[in-house]
Amino acid sequence: MNFSSKLIKWYELHKRDLPWRHTQDPYKVWLSEVILQQTRVDQGMSYYLKFIELFPTVKKLADANEDMVLRAWQGLGYYSRARNLHSTAKYIAYDLKGKFPSTQKELLQLKGVGAYTSAAIASFCFGEKAAVVDGNVMRVLTRLHGITEPIDSSKGKKLIEQIADESIDARNPGLYNQAIMEFGAIHCTPHNPDCAHCPFDSKCAALAEDKVKLIPYKSKKTAVKDVWMYYFFIQKGKNTFIKKRTANGIWKGLHDFPLIESQKELKAEDLMEDFIKDNKLETDAEILGISEEYIHILSHRKIHARFISITTKRAWKNLAKDVFEIPLNEIDLYGVPRLIDKFLERGNLAQ
Repeated sequence: MNFSSKLIKWYELHKRDLPWRHTQDPYKVWLSEVILQQTRVDQGMSYYLKFIELFPTVKKLADANEDMVLRAWQGLGYYSRARNLHSTAKYIAYDLKGKFPSTQKELLQLKGVGAYTSAAIASFCFGEKAAVVDGNVMRVLTRLHGITEPIDSSKGKKLIEQIADESIDARNPGLYNQAIMEFGAIHCTPHNPDCAHCPFDSKCAALAEDKVKLIPYKSKKTAVKDVWMYYFFIQKGKNTFIKKRTANGIWKGLHDFPLIESQKELKAEDLMEDFIKDNKLETDAEILGISEEYIHILSHRKIHARFISITTKRAWKNLAKDVFEIPLNEIDLYGVPRLIDKFLERGNLAQ
């Protein structure tokens, strides 16, 4: 039995029952693949079900406003995925009249759709012989073939893509792609893979050379930068003040409180005094306090956040142009970073 046949046999015995595997609807497959980028299946499942409930068709997603989409995405991170998802839904619904592209070449023209996602949709939904190459596939193939070229190098990527193209089952490309991704996800895992019960143990170069823990190789490490964020959580009765992040960068399109962002740690007490003075809140404001430090880690950022809580009885006289007042109990209508949610969930409200 060849590699692809043995792999598919393993898959049919061990695959997880996931909702997107019961459909060939390209919209639902596309949605699942975008959600699962940089996201574990157990975390992504609830988001997939929520999106299908809120936006059962590509037209429903296209017609939704951006705030609603970002709010539904909240907590998944990498918010550019949600913005691209929404933009592409509009393109498919309006420009393509709801007809989803059916080839990998056409799918690659969609915003936010790269080689992996296009191959997944093309093979799962339309039976095209297009090999998927994600982290799970890279791990399986590099271990099986004993590839020591770094997977983040140009040479390493080309080699893996070549092997992936040669290995795919031409008769069942979609099934094969599902199988190899699943094998990497639950059997040939990054740590503690089940080599003792591997159907390919006799052909695995990494196992034979005792390099399972070393492969795949990666030459670069993502540099993580520290960022300090000092939020001003201002309450006026039952209202608060928020602004929309419009600049490129993390959380673009989401809403948060007025803040001072810095590449170095600042003294929150001094910032609070300056903020009150600059905004002419001296006679109107009551300082509730400064929160503990909230640590929020992204792939390339470590955010150190503190919330400076202030109440004011009168209107904020020096309201910035991009800041607006809302009822605090309506903040759920706006997409906000998970960091803001964490703060509010702890009951940090004036009584």
